[in-house]
Amino acid sequence: MKFKINKKKIKQEIDLDEIFLDSKNLPNFNTQQFEGRLEKAIPKSSIFFLGAFFIFTAFVFIFKLSDLQIIRGEAFYKKSENNTLSEQPIFADRGLIYDRDNVLLAWNTWDKNDINKFSAPQRTYIADPGFGLLLGYTSSPSRDSSGNYWQDTFIGKDGVEKYYNDQLTGVNGVRITETDVRGQIQSENTVSLPKAGEDIKLSIDSRIEKAMYNYIESMAKDVSFSGGAGALMDIKTGELIALTSYPEYNSTILSSGQDTKTINEYFSDKRKVFLNRAVSGLYTPGSIIKPFIAYGALAENVIDPLKKILANGSISIPNPFFPDMKTIFKDHGSFGYIDMTKAITVSSDVYFYEVGGGFQDQKGLGIDNIDKYVSLFGIAAKTGIDLGGEKNGIIPTPEWKAKTFNGEEWRVGDTYNTSIGQYGFQVTPIQMVRAVAGIANNGIIPTPHIRLGDKEMEAKKTNINLNPDYLKIIQNAMRDVVIEGTARALDLPTVKVAAKSGTAQIGYGNTNTNSWIVGFFPYDHPRYSFAILMEKGPKAASGNATRVMSEVIDYMTANTPEYFK
Repeated sequence: MKFKINKKKIKQEIDLDEIFLDSKNLPNFNTQQFEGRLEKAIPKSSIFFLGAFFIFTAFVFIFKLSDLQIIRGEAFYKKSENNTLSEQPIFADRGLIYDRDNVLLAWNTWDKNDINKFSAPQRTYIADPGFGLLLGYTSSPSRDSSGNYWQDTFIGKDGVEKYYNDQLTGVNGVRITETDVRGQIQSENTVSLPKAGEDIKLSIDSRIEKAMYNYIESMAKDVSFSGGAGALMDIKTGELIALTSYPEYNSTILSSGQDTKTINEYFSDKRKVFLNRAVSGLYTPGSIIKPFIAYGALAENVIDPLKKILANGSISIPNPFFPDMKTIFKDHGSFGYIDMTKAITVSSDVYFYEVGGGFQDQKGLGIDNIDKYVSLFGIAAKTGIDLGGEKNGIIPTPEWKAKTFNGEEWRVGDTYNTSIGQYGFQVTPIQMVRAVAGIANNGIIPTPHIRLGDKEMEAKKTNINLNPDYLKIIQNAMRDVVIEGTARALDLPTVKVAAKSGTAQIGYGNTNTNSWIVGFFPYDHPRYSFAILMEKGPKAASGNATRVMSEVIDYMTANTPEYFK
C-alpha cells in the first residue's frame, strides 16, 4: 500500500520562529522579544467593535458636516461675510475753547498726513501758565492691542473740559471697511459724516489770567507759600475775568498721557497740584470776615458805628476751667479808642471780640447772628459756578462744635475767635469774591460763572435787601483800609480801590499764615470784585496777597485799560 505525498504541503525548511518552546531552550527565552511566543488570531469580536467604532465616527462626522453646511450653512455664511466688514470711527472735532477776546485756549491737533481723520487727534492747550486747572484736561480715544478703538471720543476729566463735556463733544462719523483674510482693505464706504462739537467762549481774559498766575507764583516762590489762588469778577454780570490756582498741571501733558514721569510727579507733589484752590480750596479767612460781622452788628443794633471801644492790645475773661486765672485774647496792636470805621481800617481784633461776643457793658452779636449775617452774603455756601468740585465752607456754631468735638460746650471764647474769622471758619476764594460783590453791589449778589454771555447764569442774582446806610459805612471803611490801613499797597494813582486784608493763623501752634486780600474797584462806581489768597506761608508773611493784587492792577492799567473806563 502506497501513500501519495502532496509535496506542495511539505515545507523544505523550518523557520527559527516556528520552533516550539521546550525545556531545553527555555532558559534562553527573551521575554522582551517575540522569540518563542505562540501566535494567536485576532478575535472576530474585536474586529466587529473596531469596525463599529469607525462607522459611528464617520456617521458623526457626516452629521456635523451636514449641520454646518446644510442646516446652518446660510447663517454661518452671513457671519463669515460680516467678519470681513468692520466699522471704524471718523473722528469729530471737539469744540474749541476761546477767551473773551477770541484767543484760542484749547484746540485739536491732527496728524497732517491723516486728511480723512481716521485716527484720533490730540487735544492741545495754550502754553501760557495759569490755565491748567481752569481748562482741565481730557481722556483721549484709545485702542486695544488689535488696533480697535474701545473709547472713540474725548472725555473731559476736569475744569471746563469736564463741566461742558456734552457741549464740546462732537458726533463721530462712521466708515465701513472690507478686509480680506490677510487684513488688507478691499473697499471702504462712509456711512455718516462727523459733526463737530460746540465751541465755547469763556469770560476769562487770557492776559489777566496769565498775569495773575505769574504774580501769585512769584510771591509763593519768594516767600515760601505752598500755593495760592485768585479771582476777578464783574459784579454786574457775575462773569469771571480771571480765575487761577497755583500750582497747576499742564493740560496738554495730561491729555496726551505720554509724559509719565511728569504725570507721576503731579500725583506725588505734596502741594496738591490737582486742587483748584479758587473753587475747591477751604481756608481760614481771618480778618476779611470783619466787614460782614460789622454789617450784622449794625443791622442788629448791637453798636452805634460812632461808639468808640478801647482797643489796647487785648481783653481778658475768666478761665472757665481755672476761675482764678484769666484767658487772654490778644490783638495784633494797640489802637486806643476806635469806632467801627477805624476798627475795620486797622483791623482791630479787640473791637470785633467785643462786638461779636460781648464784653463788660458792650453786648455782642452772638454766634447765631454771626452765622445769620455771614450766611446772608453766601459765605461758606456753594456759589453755583459752572465748574466741578466746588466745596461748601464752615461757619463755626455750637452745633458744629458739638458734632466735631464729641459734644463739647460752646464758650464765649469760641465766639470771639469766630468773630475774627478764626477757629473752625473755612471759606473758598470764589465764595469771598461773591460776598464782596454783595457789599460793592448794594446787596445784589451775582452768580460767578466763566462762560461769556450766559444769560441764564447772569439772571441768577440774589438781592439780600441790605440797608444802604449801613452798607455805605462798610464801603467807606474798606476804602480807608487802602488809604491809611492794612492794604496801603493798593493805594494806586490810577484807580480807587476798596479792600480788606486778612492774615489767618493756621497750623499747630499757629506757626503759619494764610494771607488774604478782598475788595472791589473802582470805588466811586464799583464794577469788579477780587480775592487773592496766598496759602500757608511763614508766620510773618502778612500783606503778601495785597502786593499781588497791586501788581495785577498795575498790569491791567498798562495792558488792559478798557477795564477802567
